[in-house]
Amino acid sequence: MRLPRISRRKFLQGAVLAGTAATCPGLLSGCSIARSCRTPLPDVSEVSLQQKIAQMLIVGFRAMELKGDEPIVRDIRDLGIGGVILFDWDDILKTYDRDIASPQQVVRLTTTLNSYARLPLLISIDQEGGKVCRLKERYGFPSTVSAQTLGSSSDLSRTRIFAESTASTLRLEGINLNFAPVVDLNVNPANPVIGRLERSFSADPAVVTAHAREVILAHRRHGVLTCVKHFPGHGSSTADSHKGFTDVTDTWSEQELEPYRTLISEGNCPMVMTAHIYNRKLDPEYPATLSYPTITGLLRNKLGYDGVVVSDDMQMGAIAQHYSFDTAIEKAILAGVDILDICNEAFYDPDTAPKTIELVTTLVRKGVIPEGRIDESYRRISRLKRQMQEG
Repeated sequence: MRLPRISRRKFLQGAVLAGTAATCPGLLSGCSIARSCRTPLPDVSEVSLQQKIAQMLIVGFRAMELKGDEPIVRDIRDLGIGGVILFDWDDILKTYDRDIASPQQVVRLTTTLNSYARLPLLISIDQEGGKVCRLKERYGFPSTVSAQTLGSSSDLSRTRIFAESTASTLRLEGINLNFAPVVDLNVNPANPVIGRLERSFSADPAVVTAHAREVILAHRRHGVLTCVKHFPGHGSSTADSHKGFTDVTDTWSEQELEPYRTLISEGNCPMVMTAHIYNRKLDPEYPATLSYPTITGLLRNKLGYDGVVVSDDMQMGAIAQHYSFDTAIEKAILAGVDILDICNEAFYDPDTAPKTIELVTTLVRKGVIPEGRIDESYRRISRLKRQMQEG
């Protein structure tokens, strides 16, 4: 396989360096990933309700460097949130000055984040490749290509090479969760958020599954978690759920479940991310992220999935324009979501973690959300983080 000419040298240099660091983590001078991950989550009976809820949060923040007095430090050190998510682009400020500037800077940032964590911390990113790529070549990272480019080549070895480069780079940078691969089918090539961005491997579920498997296994070899998305399928939409209501009732088909069905049956599905899409055939009232019939009924009961379910960003337009934050959080947890992704992209609230923990605690105390539902999520998250430690 021949790599793209323009960045072939940089790609190979990055892949070799990252692969070496992944094989020999001692080369990451000062990196506290291994240290922080040695401590497993306490048993569900040994932690408070607030601590269990905190583990259900992945939060976005603004910082290239941390001094110790930032809200995200409080969230990790004092509240014990489950994870963070990194971005390069700040959609509110319209600048590329959020969390990512260079490989060296990201290592410093993730090392510092882990130094504040008493429990294993998920440090996540969207590093799909192509147009959805936070660790960009212009910052000094290896080049990537889109899922569509890989899928159209029908060459699984090519996907394997690029996936190995991505996974080893993430490991080198101290990032342990990649919100990839996308397993949406390219049903609608004009889809503004999937097809047009070349995020889908193919319209053929078998092709999508084969390439997604390569991505998942490559990341596993480097000790990086993956997350398939966007359940139950975003590929047929004609609208962007980041911006508003997205209805796939008349375009979605059951074949969009095939990648999930196969990967779940193989044990190759550590996490599933929900889509903020509405499909009245599955639930006449709520979009997938807030839908008990979709998450618990379809994903868990029918497809047999008992791993971690993470929401897409709870601030996206498809949710925020139609539900209050309190209602959306309540419905998502009751539907079966284990981890709430609050990216602080659509609007920025440095206190979103303590506010959300207080909100969910109140809902449990009032009997709106059973504490047993929180315990289920905590156990799944604990199992996932144990796998991360062992992997």
